[in-house]
Amino acid sequence: MVGAALGVSGCLTQTLAGNRLATPDLIGVNEGATAAVVASAAGSATGMVGDWWLGPLGAVAAAALVVLCAGGAGVAGYRLLVVGIGVSTFVGAVGDLVMSRQNDNTAGGVFLWAVGSLNGRDWSVAGPLLIALLFLLPLSLAAGHRLQLLRFDDDMAASLGVDLRRVRAAALVLAVALAGVAVGVGGPIAFVALAAPILAQRLAGPTRVPVTGSALTGAALITAADALGRVVAPVELPVGVVTSVLGGPFLLWVLFRSHRTTEKA
Repeated sequence: MVGAALGVSGCLTQTLAGNRLATPDLIGVNEGATAAVVASAAGSATGMVGDWWLGPLGAVAAAALVVLCAGGAGVAGYRLLVVGIGVSTFVGAVGDLVMSRQNDNTAGGVFLWAVGSLNGRDWSVAGPLLIALLFLLPLSLAAGHRLQLLRFDDDMAASLGVDLRRVRAAALVLAVALAGVAVGVGGPIAFVALAAPILAQRLAGPTRVPVTGSALTGAALITAADALGRVVAPVELPVGVVTSVLGGPFLLWVLFRSHRTTEKA
């Protein structure tokens, strides 16, 4: 379920920004969710992170800051992306500052979650996540149908009856909500929101926004990475470590492939 939420969030973000490298963490959403959970553990003697619902709250706060600085939720995707990079860097630095001021128990406990981990996550958090997905996924499917028209020029989409500002705002809200609940439960698991939509797009074809495919691909990636982390290494690895190791080569592949496509064009 965490993988499905990250996959759909990445799909909406990439389509909204018109950039395959645009992910929720790049626009500050993941960093905001992480900072909220990290701040909740400040001063804790047990080193335990806070409740999962702090992740969505932090994601919403970061997204609101991005929208405020960008001049509105309905602006062009590239503007949100640029502003999001700045907000992500700032919020991430604040989170690192909070971590650096904590004792070893707190810092060690939070660090494991901050790299992305499903350890200790059971139905007490999976139940609310499932309810959130049952509500958000149908809305994301509806938004995906409207986002298909945004692949044309803005004037063309407007002539087809699309309210550009409303569609962009709705897609951003859904992406933030999905990323927030995913990070709140599993931590900021890297590269899934980037890789799942790209892989799903290759299966679905260039004419669709692959919301369903991104959900299924993201779920498969998280499941596979978690299984690899448990059985391959001598010690159990958090799922975020595995996705980071595999995600680096995948990102290079995306960049090199885009470069070759540009040269051929």
